[in-house]
Amino acid sequence: MRKIARISIALGIAYISIVSMLYFIQEKLIFLPTKLMAAYEYSFEYPFEEIFLTAADGAKLNAIHFKTKQPDGLILYFHGNAGNLSRWGEVATFFVAKNFDVIIMDYRTYGKSTGKLSESNLLSDAQLFYDYALKYYKEEDIILYGRSLGTGIVSFLASKNEPSMLILESPYYSMLDVASKRMPFLPVSLLLKYKFKTFQYLQNVSCPIIMFHGTKDRIVPIRSSEKLFDSVTDKTVSFIRIEGGEHNNLIEFTKYREEIARVLQTDHSNRSDDK
Repeated sequence: MRKIARISIALGIAYISIVSMLYFIQEKLIFLPTKLMAAYEYSFEYPFEEIFLTAADGAKLNAIHFKTKQPDGLILYFHGNAGNLSRWGEVATFFVAKNFDVIIMDYRTYGKSTGKLSESNLLSDAQLFYDYALKYYKEEDIILYGRSLGTGIVSFLASKNEPSMLILESPYYSMLDVASKRMPFLPVSLLLKYKFKTFQYLQNVSCPIIMFHGTKDRIVPIRSSEKLFDSVTDKTVSFIRIEGGEHNNLIEFTKYREEIARVLQTDHSNRSDDK
């Protein structure tokens, strides 16, 4: 019995140690930034302006503002959890090629952006860039686009404003939902500092919502996205399933390219009719 008790105590201590460690290193698991030197010069195919906005706490937030001559609107893009604007700026040019201006920011600690990470800071930073966009564009010309990590942030933003459309690529029901599926043996509801309750935000979104998700996504399982879709009631919401799509390659699929072109054209036509 004593041996069993000693083993139980040892296992308990080990479990508590693991839980404590995960609590303190969770930023390193969720956020995978790549830093850039302040002197780094971006280079893209399309004309752009590099901008910095200053948050209330003094954080400097770096962004790229792509500009076309006669844009069909603006896409305010919130990227995934890895890399920086040197990579995500290239991703954004897909939409510039479709005659949209694009503003895409780097989160705190990514690229040239500074500041302390927290859920509240990330959400307030998103609003800061929305307010910047409103200086140059009518709100009915703004489309919000979020990818992976960015879908929770952009859904919050859509719930607090009135953009023309919200597009979510590989979204999740909540960060807690994804974490609990990956680590069912841990009390993630108590550990997780980043909840990103996308399902809750979408209840207060008034614009049309379009979701894209690959059926072979192993990072954010499609079932989390389907659960999110099912949670949205009394809204104009579409779910576009990309058969065989994984987490980072939806753009390679003809169905995604055709559907995103249709969605953007429909939004532009609707706004043109309203004028």
